[in-house]
Amino acid sequence: MNNYFIILASGQSKRFNSKKPKQFITYRNKALFEHSLDKAISSKLFKKIIIVVMNKNLIKKKYGKNVIIIKGGKERSDSSLIALKYIKKFKPNNVLIHDAARPNFSIDLLSKLITSLKKNKASIPVINSKDSIKYKVKNQLFNLNRNNSFLTQTPQAFRFKDLYDLSRKQKNNITDEATMFIENNLKIKFISGENLNNKITFKEDIKDKKTYFGIGFDIHRLIKNKKLYLGGIKIPFHSGLKGHSDGDVIIHSVIDSILGAMRKKDIGSLFPDNINKFKNIRSTKMLKPVVELLNKNDFYINNLDINLICEQPKVSKFRNKIIKSLSSLLHLDKELINLKGKTVEKLGLIGKEKAIACEVICSISK
Repeated sequence: MNNYFIILASGQSKRFNSKKPKQFITYRNKALFEHSLDKAISSKLFKKIIIVVMNKNLIKKKYGKNVIIIKGGKERSDSSLIALKYIKKFKPNNVLIHDAARPNFSIDLLSKLITSLKKNKASIPVINSKDSIKYKVKNQLFNLNRNNSFLTQTPQAFRFKDLYDLSRKQKNNITDEATMFIENNLKIKFISGENLNNKITFKEDIKDKKTYFGIGFDIHRLIKNKKLYLGGIKIPFHSGLKGHSDGDVIIHSVIDSILGAMRKKDIGSLFPDNINKFKNIRSTKMLKPVVELLNKNDFYINNLDINLICEQPKVSKFRNKIIKSLSSLLHLDKELINLKGKTVEKLGLIGKEKAIACEVICSISK
C-alpha cells in the first residue's frame, strides 16, 4: 500500500462570498475539509494524507503523524504541483487528488479508484449530466448529447510518475488533473462517480435541512357508556375516554408533538378546557387547524412514532385502521407513521384498565 491522498484546500472561494474560506466553514458539525480528511483516514488506504492550504494557521488541530499540512500556491494547478513535489521523496506508487469542496464522496469510491489503478494510469469518477447541455462557439450554439457528456468529479486517481511528469510540463491553469491526460491524448479509465459527490461552490449548496422534534403525551380515564376514539376512528370497546373533548389520546399527543416541534406552546393554548364550544369536540376537528398552522409556517412532517399505552384494547387489531386515519388527517404517507402498543404489566390505573395513555415523537422540517 503505497498510496497518497492530496486534499486541495487553498482556494480563495470567491464565489462562496464569505470572509472565511469555504474549506474551513462548518458543515455538518465540522470543518468542510475535515469530511474528506476523516474518510481518507478511516479508509486506511493511504500512507500519508497531504492537506494543501493557503494559510497553515487556519488549521488549529493536530491530526497525527500521517497527516501533513503544507502551503499551497496561487492557483489550483500550482497547489497540486507543490503537493506532488512534496510527496516525491516518499516514492509513492499512486496518488489521489481531491478537492476539499467535495465532502460527500464514499470510502467505497476510494477503494474502487485504487483498484482501477492496477490496470490503468489514470482513473476518474464521472457521472452523466441530468441537464440538457449547450455549447457555444462564437455566436453559434450546439446541443451536446447527454449520453456522451460526462461530469468529472474528485478524487481523481493516478500513478504518481505519470501525473508528476505531466504536471511539471503543464503551463496553463487547469481545473482538474484529468485535463492534462486528455490534452496529451493519454488514456483515462472512467468509473462511475456518485450523485451525492457534489462540489460545494455557493452558500446555497450547504443549506442543510433543519429538523425539529416534538414530544406529545396524553392520558385519560376510561368511563362506561362513552364511545372510544383512537387516532380518529371509533374503536369497539366497553368504555370511552373521559375528557372535555372526545378524549382521543392519540390525536391529542400528535397535536402536542407537532406544536412542540414548531415551538407553538401546547394543545391547551389552542383549545382551553374552560370554553364550552370545545366541549365534546371531535379531536379530528382539533387537528385540522394544527395541520394548517404547520403548512402556513412552511413545515412538513418527516415521520411520527406513536406509543399507545394500555392493557386493552389490543393495538394490533386496529393498527392499520388508525395509521390509515392519521395518514388521511395529516396528508402524510402511511409509511411515515409508526404505531406501537405498550402495556404496563398490570400496574397502576392503566394496568387496571382504568386509563389509556399515549406518547408521540414527531419530526418536522422546514
